[in-house]
Amino acid sequence: MSEDTRLREAVAGDGAAYDSLLSPLLDPAYRLATVVLRDRTEAEDAVQEASLKAWSRLHQFRGGGADLRAWFLSIVMNECRMARRRPFWSVLRMDSVRSTQPSAEDVAITGTDLARAIAGLDADGRAALFAHFYLDLTLEESARLLGLSVGAAKSRIYRAARRLRPDVELREVLER
Repeated sequence: MSEDTRLREAVAGDGAAYDSLLSPLLDPAYRLATVVLRDRTEAEDAVQEASLKAWSRLHQFRGGGADLRAWFLSIVMNECRMARRRPFWSVLRMDSVRSTQPSAEDVAITGTDLARAIAGLDADGRAALFAHFYLDLTLEESARLLGLSVGAAKSRIYRAARRLRPDVELREVLER
């Protein structure tokens, strides 16, 4: 069954079709939310809220199945922005009861110069780099995700990448 057919069925109210469309998007959405929010629990909440909003607004979606990824990730990004604006006292945080094993990628990246440099960027810069380079979104898709024009998204990606270079190069020289 094609993506466009599943999309039509999901718009008509078929939950299974919506689930089959959304399933491959959840991992990139969670990774995006984690990069922006720097908190796994908040990232899970943001993706869950975005999933519910996307389901309720699916009838407003204009485009084909190929555009669904950028549309959904832009909803996730908006949820992340709203989560960052929430006052810190509105959420009661408790230690996580479950233990989660870090992914192989997380283990490989932890402690590297690049990870430290990325952590030093602001949330918008991290999101721009993550969307374009890690999720491999086009400039148009990245712009939609970030809520910017294509030119502004290109500038944000470029500026964030430029801010990474001095930190990475300087640490490499200092650690030798």
